[in-house]
Amino acid sequence: MAVVAVAVVIALLAAFLTPLAVYLARRASPPPPPRRNLPPGSLGLPLIGQSLSLLRAMRRNTADRWLQDRIDRYGPVSKLSLFGAPTVLVAGPAANKVVFHHEALAPKQPRSLAAIIGRRNILELVGDDHRRVRGAILQFLRPDMVRRYVGKIDGEVRRHLAARWAGRRTVAVFPLMKTLAFDVIATLLFGLDRGAIREQLADAFDGMHEGLWTVPVDLPFTPFRRGLMASARARRLVEATVREKAAKLEHGESSPSDDLISCLLSLRDGGRQLLTEEEIVDNSVLALVAGHDTSAVLLTFMLRHLANDPATLAAMAQGKNSTLPSPDEHSEHEEIARGKRDGEALTWEDVAKMKLSWRVAQETLRMVPPVLGSFRRAPVDVEFEGYTIPRGWQIFWSPSVTHMDPAIFHEPTKFEPSRFDGTAAAAAYSFVPFGGGPRICPGMELARVETLVTAHYLVRHFRWKLCLGEEKNTFLRDPMPTPHDGLPVELDHIAPLC
Repeated sequence: MAVVAVAVVIALLAAFLTPLAVYLARRASPPPPPRRNLPPGSLGLPLIGQSLSLLRAMRRNTADRWLQDRIDRYGPVSKLSLFGAPTVLVAGPAANKVVFHHEALAPKQPRSLAAIIGRRNILELVGDDHRRVRGAILQFLRPDMVRRYVGKIDGEVRRHLAARWAGRRTVAVFPLMKTLAFDVIATLLFGLDRGAIREQLADAFDGMHEGLWTVPVDLPFTPFRRGLMASARARRLVEATVREKAAKLEHGESSPSDDLISCLLSLRDGGRQLLTEEEIVDNSVLALVAGHDTSAVLLTFMLRHLANDPATLAAMAQGKNSTLPSPDEHSEHEEIARGKRDGEALTWEDVAKMKLSWRVAQETLRMVPPVLGSFRRAPVDVEFEGYTIPRGWQIFWSPSVTHMDPAIFHEPTKFEPSRFDGTAAAAAYSFVPFGGGPRICPGMELARVETLVTAHYLVRHFRWKLCLGEEKNTFLRDPMPTPHDGLPVELDHIAPLC
């Protein structure tokens, strides 16, 4: 009985003293921190959030309106959930500057994209790893290296136009531009000859696209699963190519300047290979995706806009528009052609003269940026515009928000290449098709050369007219801008290809 009595007393004391101790501890400790000021908005349903709504808008070509509606409702900072993660949408030049330069922000792509491309690509790496891998890639893509490859690009463009455009009455532009972009990448970045391996890589690459921007549900018959399977096929082909290139380098049968993979394999740090095989494979796959999509979209929509702007097209090709700013730019492609012998390839110096054509390309990128938006991740709490972006959340920004802002670009729906003539430059962090800051697209110079070389031969040898009526002359995002029926055009051949 005594033992029971003692136990009862101890229990009573514990019941009494425990709340008292908790009370005194709370009195002695500082008050809990105030609740973080989260941006307005809703995270929506678990996992799905607003992902399906955004994807629907992209496929209906209303994504710009979807983004602007959120901005009109919540302001330039709002919370939502995209592709399985809590997200903060930020908009405007100030937001772009923060995204590009804030030291605390780390890159963050949708889980679907990282899983399909590979987790050691430069979009995912941070700190020293990012600087190391990006620096290695720039060994191949810096301007003084790209100038060496103008002749190779010229050869691919002329071969493509002669095989797939010459003699045709109508063509679908977008599929052909995708083929051309793939051929340039396969030659320049992978060093692949035409044949079975190249065709297998092209097939696997097409399958990867389906799963890049999807809800990352790995179940049979989902787009994500199909993307993963295609990625596995592509990676096996790239891995075999990497091993083949390594053997050729070891036996002195190739040069580091032959292609991107050979360049990356040849880089050393203290006698050891600078990049791992996984990093070479992941970043080769990334280069395939990024370089293919941006170039194909840009060239397709340049043709689309020029079909409706004969004055600008004439100024590029023959100098018939007297309203352009200076006589030496009236006929840039005609003047370049006059200085070439039949069959002679373009040079870096020729490309540098194509100023009007690049303004046309810039205006196309402004109106139809190939990428709707990109992501960053907050490793720590980040304060912006009076709101807290919590640690672990992702941040989404979109170039079209500033590109189509009438306060930045007057009459933004009007195609006006003179916006980029050097005297009417937009405000900083407003024209951002290639991103900005330390993570600006490393392939920007290569894309410029490929675009201008292709434009030179197109405007010199062809004229084109859109086949579809205005009601069908539209496009959707899947996830890249995709014109209706591939943008069919009727061709007029004005000069034979040499």
